[in-house]
Amino acid sequence: MFVFALPWLFLLLPLPWLISRWFPARSSAPVGVRVPFGKRIAASTGSESDSRPPQDPAAFLAGIIVWVLLLAALARPQWQTSVSKNEPTRDLLLLVDLSGSMQAEDFTNAAGKKVDRLSAAKEVLGEFLIQRSGDRVGLVVFGDAAFLQTPFTADLELCRQLLDETEIGMAGPRTALGDAIGLGIELFAKSDAPAKTMIALTDGNDTKSKVPPPEAARIAAERNIRIHTVAIGDPATVGEEKLDEESLQDVAETSGGSYFFAADRQQLNGIYQELDKIETREVNTLVRQVRIDLYYWPLLAALIVALIGKLVGVIRQSAVKEVLTPSTSVRVDPASGKLEIMP
Repeated sequence: MFVFALPWLFLLLPLPWLISRWFPARSSAPVGVRVPFGKRIAASTGSESDSRPPQDPAAFLAGIIVWVLLLAALARPQWQTSVSKNEPTRDLLLLVDLSGSMQAEDFTNAAGKKVDRLSAAKEVLGEFLIQRSGDRVGLVVFGDAAFLQTPFTADLELCRQLLDETEIGMAGPRTALGDAIGLGIELFAKSDAPAKTMIALTDGNDTKSKVPPPEAARIAAERNIRIHTVAIGDPATVGEEKLDEESLQDVAETSGGSYFFAADRQQLNGIYQELDKIETREVNTLVRQVRIDLYYWPLLAALIVALIGKLVGVIRQSAVKEVLTPSTSVRVDPASGKLEIMP
């Protein structure tokens, strides 16, 4: 939409006329010699001695146009448009276990082929990520220690790509879920999103953390961070790779989240569909008015009109001089002493 920021300036349109009306230009009489035969000379040349040069209509019109255009430029013409931006209302952090137990091939992919647990998790998590439009998503991987794979970003395709690049054991063979939660808490400390959620996916018990997962979950709850835990694998496993469901349930309950268990890909996919319902996507749409100044267009037009008007005035003045070049001369007859006008 086209608008003027200072439309009241158009009230100055009659200003030049008012100035000429109330403060007219000072007139000065030309210097000359009064002679008794002045009227005869004026009559012979076709001009009056007290006549003023006629005003050039082109110059007058150009002056009016230039004044209007200058006022239009001063009034700040602008093109007003609306720009909308979606602002994420939630930061979602995924904690993915890369310990050695994730290489157990007890899951199937979408094609029905046997794959390891991490491959199945990547496939389901990737589909989940693409559906999180409106959220900022980050990725933390953990094994012996926790590492930031992807900082919070609205580029979900990038997050999915970096998830696909993870490999089993790249963070160490053991499980440090408590440290992963602690790293997530540090990341959320720099977030100003109104909703903060972690989703932790693991298939074993915590064997390497400096801070136990329940204690880390308590700190997260104090900072309004919700943690959902997703356990995968075989609960009958013994030893260090035993699935510690009690601890994962405690983490979810302490932080106000939910605990899920998936024994196969179908259950895992159902869990993330359920999480998608629990963690509803909300987007704040910010709409702001943007105004683009266009003052230079009327300013440029005023300059062009002024130059054209000046050029036309110069051409007409040259033509008038050629037409009105005096073709008569005056001499005094030495015999009679009379003034004679010669054609």
